[in-house]
Amino acid sequence: FPLFTVSEEVLPVATKHTLQQWSVEDSTELYGIRNWGAGYFNVSAAGEVTISPMGEGKGPQVGIPEIIRGMRERGYDMPVLLRVENILDSQISFLHESFRNAIKKLDYKGEYRGVFPIKVNQQQQVVEKIAQFGTRFHHGLEVGSKAELIAAVSQLSDTQACLICNGYKDEEFIDLGLHALRMGFNCFFVVEMPGELDLILERGEALGVKPSIGVRAKLSVKAGGHWTDSGGERSTFGLTPAQIVDVVDRLRERDMLDCFRLLHYHLGSQVPNIRDIRTAVMEGSRLYAGLVQEGAPMGYLDLGGGLAVDYDGSHTNFVSSRNYNLDEYCADGVEAIMTILDEQGVPHPHIVTESGRATVAYYSILLFNILDVSAVEFGSLPDQLPEDAPESVRNLREVLHSLTLRNLQECYNDAIYYRDEIRQLFITGRVTLRQRTLGERFYWAIMGRIAEEKTKLKHVPRDLADIDVGLADIYYGNFSVFQSLPDSWAIDQLFPVMPVHRLSEFPSQQCILSDITCDSDGRIDHFIDPQGMKSTLNLHPLRDGEEYYLGVFLVGAYQETLGDLHNLLGDTNVVSVRINDDGSYEFVREIRGDTVSDILGYVEYDPRRILEEIRTTAETAVRQGRLTPSERFSVMQAFEDGLRGYTYFER
Repeated sequence: FPLFTVSEEVLPVATKHTLQQWSVEDSTELYGIRNWGAGYFNVSAAGEVTISPMGEGKGPQVGIPEIIRGMRERGYDMPVLLRVENILDSQISFLHESFRNAIKKLDYKGEYRGVFPIKVNQQQQVVEKIAQFGTRFHHGLEVGSKAELIAAVSQLSDTQACLICNGYKDEEFIDLGLHALRMGFNCFFVVEMPGELDLILERGEALGVKPSIGVRAKLSVKAGGHWTDSGGERSTFGLTPAQIVDVVDRLRERDMLDCFRLLHYHLGSQVPNIRDIRTAVMEGSRLYAGLVQEGAPMGYLDLGGGLAVDYDGSHTNFVSSRNYNLDEYCADGVEAIMTILDEQGVPHPHIVTESGRATVAYYSILLFNILDVSAVEFGSLPDQLPEDAPESVRNLREVLHSLTLRNLQECYNDAIYYRDEIRQLFITGRVTLRQRTLGERFYWAIMGRIAEEKTKLKHVPRDLADIDVGLADIYYGNFSVFQSLPDSWAIDQLFPVMPVHRLSEFPSQQCILSDITCDSDGRIDHFIDPQGMKSTLNLHPLRDGEEYYLGVFLVGAYQETLGDLHNLLGDTNVVSVRINDDGSYEFVREIRGDTVSDILGYVEYDPRRILEEIRTTAETAVRQGRLTPSERFSVMQAFEDGLRGYTYFER
């Protein structure tokens, strides 16, 4: 009667290669691309990641490796942020079509007016395209600062679209919004703090413009996820119900209650549970109905952000996922509003949502090449131990030879004990460097055997579950976590990461990713998994003379805006493509990444002065005989070329 049993069904995908030949379908399952790709990404029969900008089964598809070849031919080095314009167009279309379908099906009397919060991605190209693609739907913009307001007015041409002004507002901010109103924009001032109302009214009177006013409400409901503190009664911004009533009274006193046209709340970004969303909509609708009954004309109910992205593809209420789809989100919101307002006899308002993350996340992919790999060196083990081998080394050798499937836990414990004993003896001078090295080799050989054997267990002991992390190869990627994936470092945000080619081959290496910053935090060691999260990623062995490319997907929201200049690694190259109906594609926008000179300028260095100071130092070296004049020329040429170069690794 066997102590342990195993079946193919309980094995991880990455171990099934021992039972059957690896296939593209195995890679598709391993990386979960159909779960998180929303139909935009898949794997071709050739083992390459493809892009389908119209969604699953619709329109053309193009392989990412083909696009990379086009980039390289045009002189663009890795890393590159790839933007696919059609995906942005599709996401805006899907959002509006889903709301329109729900509105039509439920016979809702208002309309849907989406807005994009510029803070999610302030890049000019992104905002320009959102305004352009959104025109046919009257898709607007939300701003939270003077700079964002000016940018929005410059990009938005549709006067029926909403221009929502949130955030702290000084006199200049308000004046700019009032001027936008005078130019015909459908601009709303959302009161975030009680003191803002008087200033809005004063500036409106001074400029002779009647403002359109909204308030941000503090709801009692709080949502789960990373940003739970964005909502609830103790949230940073917003007015309590009592303060909202005060706004009504003050407007009535000034005979300006007709300016009160919008109610807004914000539950938080990336809300994973549809129940929280529906509860918030119901409370917001109650407040809206109360304001109409107070005599405010209203007309707009802004549900804020919260529409989540399923980063891990699990379709659950995990923080990196969501337990609803877009159609459910829209239908539940519309139905909840109708349920409350019909009961109160209140007309249906236009529905506004500030869905930023879901609009732009799929649109951008970070592509980078792997520069090098660091693997655990097991080394060769001697057939016979040296006569002076310490007892701890002899014990480790015995553990290795006695290891079986039945005693994995015991051997693991013994190996840890003897390894630590050898290290302590080394510190106190009783073990030599060569003896310690021999002990370490036996230790890692034991860990490798345990990792191999534990895949045969149906239930893996907790101590052995993470052994792969200690054995994992470190793959060094040509990118900066702090610049391109700050949320991965700051809040452990999960992003889908996978090779974009060689997917017909078995990915035999268990890996973690390191960037090229000189910081131990510049790494990715948590990856998506059907069971939630895993600590290593299956990758392929590197081949001499051949680039190996990885993609980090769903990075369009916040990552560009929040990135910093750690190690003075700047913005990556950006390439935007549009895929045509016939399957061809074109490079529609190209932005060179920061040069070394650009980055030094950001942190207050003057590149011209830098060169002058280096030139002075080089001339001193000539006078002292350390450089010849011709060598000085070469030195200066190298530094001038360096200032013009890309901040990332160049082959």
